[in-house]
Amino acid sequence: AASLCLTTFSAMLNPPRVASTPPTFAEQDTPRRDAAQPSMAAEFALRLTIAPFAAMLGAMVVLDDIHLSLASAAGMVDILRGVSLEVGRGETVGVVGPSGSGKSTLLAAMAGLERPGAGRVGINGHDLGAMDEDALARFRRDHIGIVFQAFHLIPTMTALENVAVPLELAGRADSDDVARQKLADVGLAERVQHLPAQLSGGEQQRVAIARAFANDPALVLADEPTGNLDQATGHEVIELMFAAHAQAGTTLVLITHDAELAGRCDRVLRLVDGRLA
Repeated sequence: AASLCLTTFSAMLNPPRVASTPPTFAEQDTPRRDAAQPSMAAEFALRLTIAPFAAMLGAMVVLDDIHLSLASAAGMVDILRGVSLEVGRGETVGVVGPSGSGKSTLLAAMAGLERPGAGRVGINGHDLGAMDEDALARFRRDHIGIVFQAFHLIPTMTALENVAVPLELAGRADSDDVARQKLADVGLAERVQHLPAQLSGGEQQRVAIARAFANDPALVLADEPTGNLDQATGHEVIELMFAAHAQAGTTLVLITHDAELAGRCDRVLRLVDGRLA
């Protein structure tokens, strides 16, 4: 989770050089024929392959036969082994499974923080595989919020400043006002000027939730959001997260070992050894 946060904030805090809107799948597939292009027969065969994926992009999340391996001291390790799923718009989905089953890597693939070696990832109608790193950073900023188990707030920034970061990077002139309201929504109106070290674990996770929902993202990904909290505080955080989801109509995908949290979701998926069971 820590490496995911560092990657996310590295992308967020280094704004792209050229602003543009990531292409939709249909725009990516617009034909531009020249001498170097394949024959009509080859192009038709390719379209038969991608057409089902394009049709699935009406869902908020589409994973199509995702395979992802990561390097280790012992060599490459297969983490995800042919994962396919769809998550509808506004749906809440819990992902459970034993430690080491690939749950965090699955979330990283959805966020574009890890690129699969095979398969395709579609989020909110866009094919992440067609984007370069700058485009992915813009896409995450505008479409995806992430809640980490270890909070990963910027320690030298106040609660208000932490929540305002994605808003400022998006060029919002009202970033402080929106951040202040988001903090009020999670019960921290009186703590906006506190640094993370001055907040309890539950309060830090509330700030993280406010930050994740700050830009009204279409998709929020939460990796063990109650994992570092006691039971009572975890219950409060669950209520706040689902209230924010209901208010914004956001699609919510979360990883958890918490049976209560998983039970609140519309659907629960189990990942075992890199495959959906």
